[in-house]
Amino acid sequence: MDYTDITVTTAADVVTITLNRPDKMNAMNSGMRAEVTQAFRDAPDMGRVVVLTGAGRAFCSGQDLNDGSATLDLEATLRDEYVPMLQAIIDCPIPTIAAVNGPAAGAGANLALVADVVIASSDAYFVQAFARIGLIPDAGGTWFLPRQVGLARAMGAALFTDQISAAQALDWGMIYEVADAATFADHWQARARHLAQGPTATYGHIKTALRASFDNDLTQQLALEARLQGACGRTDDFREGVTAFMQKRKAQFTGR
Repeated sequence: MDYTDITVTTAADVVTITLNRPDKMNAMNSGMRAEVTQAFRDAPDMGRVVVLTGAGRAFCSGQDLNDGSATLDLEATLRDEYVPMLQAIIDCPIPTIAAVNGPAAGAGANLALVADVVIASSDAYFVQAFARIGLIPDAGGTWFLPRQVGLARAMGAALFTDQISAAQALDWGMIYEVADAATFADHWQARARHLAQGPTATYGHIKTALRASFDNDLTQQLALEARLQGACGRTDDFREGVTAFMQKRKAQFTGR
């Protein structure tokens, strides 16, 4: 696919999807959403981990309000464009990282939270800006945010629309880690390479098990663990991992 509003590169099994409208702080238009959707669907055939980041000084400032927003059918746009994009990220069988290089606002903040792991630059921030223009958090924000930070903090963030610094987001449990702005790119790239060299199929099962735990009771979750662990035990990577452990060497995983 030829991309206009994003770039997609692959190196050492790391697929990097970069939101590429820096003059608009990477605000999302219809074209960008379609391109991100397709890129995440294609990513498993291109590498073993996928990173979403932004060009320029911002990660993503949310919906482009100059993209016909005054006459936009918000329900249809969410249903037909945002939901497929978010689902493509959620359904991606390989690990997903949001490398939040700068401000992440509105739908841009929630786009980051959909990833398996969020790594933020120390000068990044998150803001649920929706109420400023008379809207509720969308792009999955009403689902992900309260599960990550609790109802009280999610409610306050949505009602007051305060900026949440990267450090505060880390303290709240909204993101995984913060890296110094000066070394941010090197840090997330090293993290991505680590996952790209890991047991890829196992990572997919980890994602399945952890997400299911919110809906399963203990009996159901234990049964799921057993089934998925059985699947892991049949992989080449499990055999390699055990062999490497016995031989006191680093495992060379192939992702199979």
